[in-house]
Amino acid sequence: MSIRNLAQDLYKAQKKVEKLEKELSELDLSSPKRSQLEKELETARQEKNQLKALLEKTKQG
Repeated sequence: MSIRNLAQDLYKAQKKVEKLEKELSELDLSSPKRSQLEKELETARQEKNQLKALLEKTKQG
């Protein structure tokens, strides 16, 4: 995978994390949807971190 593709995927992952964080912040603490969003956010953060690490590794050669 090229650096450009990795950077694009990382950007998309960052935007997804930001979107989920915003949605979560707008929910009441007692909302039944909160648990599901927290799980989605954790998964999105893990994906973002993996892509970031892969991009750094690829840039270093």
